[in-house]
Amino acid sequence: METGQIIGFALAITVPTLVTLIGIFVNNSRLTDLRTDVYRAIDTLRKDMDNRFDLLEKLFTERLRRVEEVMDARLKHMEEKDH
Repeated sequence: METGQIIGFALAITVPTLVTLIGIFVNNSRLTDLRTDVYRAIDTLRKDMDNRFDLLEKLFTERLRRVEEVMDARLKHMEEKDH
């Protein structure tokens, strides 16, 4: 083999390999960025869900308290009616 053939053969192997490796590293960094964005979105969603559950718990507690008050008032009325 001549020197020119060896250089051509080496370039034919190394250039596509280097381009492929660069592509892999670029895609890996993009995947890392995407993963970071997904984690942020999940954290935001968790915070929103926690807030909604807190609001629902407060609403449920208020409604339950109102039902207890109405039941107490009705029981008192029934007790007063019997006496």
